[in-house]
Amino acid sequence: MADINKIPDDVKWKLAAECAARIPALYDAAFRDIAGDRYDGIEQVIWMELSRTAFEIAHTLSLPVGSAEDLAETLKTVMIILFGPGFSSESIRVSEDRAVIVVKRCPLIDEGTALGAGGIRTFHKCMALTLTAIPHLNKNYTARFVRTMCDGDRQCEIKIGRSEDPIQKSP
Repeated sequence: MADINKIPDDVKWKLAAECAARIPALYDAAFRDIAGDRYDGIEQVIWMELSRTAFEIAHTLSLPVGSAEDLAETLKTVMIILFGPGFSSESIRVSEDRAVIVVKRCPLIDEGTALGAGGIRTFHKCMALTLTAIPHLNKNYTARFVRTMCDGDRQCEIKIGRSEDPIQKSP
């Protein structure tokens, strides 16, 4: 029998995170046909609930959530914890109350595409998680997707701003 303690932690984490990123696409492939038109709504509730996990991770690790830049950095950290080191992004401070997360690589897209559940299917998952997570982390802020790799863009861009910021109210 293999000794789990002899497997390096970074290898265990990478394998576990790859599995976590694969599960949404597997569920999609297994249940979309059965649930039909109800599938996206059911799944959206699950991903919105996962945003509570994002809050718990941030709280447990005492990650900062006071400004848009803090929220961008914290969400990056949470996404790496949830979906592994294959998640690659950077955050850009625009002003005290605005920041942008630029996602360059996403394991959810990689796994979704590999299993035939990519594109807009992946976007609905990420959107539900991200748009719910930001106000869970700080009720004074919201997020909005500007570009998405799921729709064929080279990278995702997620703007974070104060709830009353006009940038958040445009379509």
